[in-house]
Amino acid sequence: MTKHNPELIDIKTLKDAKKEITKIGSDKESLEIMSPKTITKIIKLKYVTLQDAIIIKQDMLSIGGEVAVPRQTFELKDKKADILVIGNIAQHKLLIEKLKRHYNRIKIIAEELESFLMEIL
Repeated sequence: MTKHNPELIDIKTLKDAKKEITKIGSDKESLEIMSPKTITKIIKLKYVTLQDAIIIKQDMLSIGGEVAVPRQTFELKDKKADILVIGNIAQHKLLIEKLKRHYNRIKIIAEELESFLMEIL
């Protein structure tokens, strides 16, 4: 028997996040900061140049997210592969800003990610 009654809350949208945060009595000023941190999104990117995949992985790891890459990525045997970018909305936004600082090929990925996030939110 537990005293605290753990319960899984299914949050899929920012609207859901704001509703749940408000229900527990958090102040409204915190909603914009906290709500993007509650929603994890896994975004698949296709045909990513492996050198770019490594940079994306390093940048996402630096902000607490993750990028799943093929086993042989660091051997650079293949030229391109699909990757999974894993993080909450806030981390994805930070990643986009970090990627915009790199060379052109990665800036294009940043733009595509940014457009995609705007579509799904």
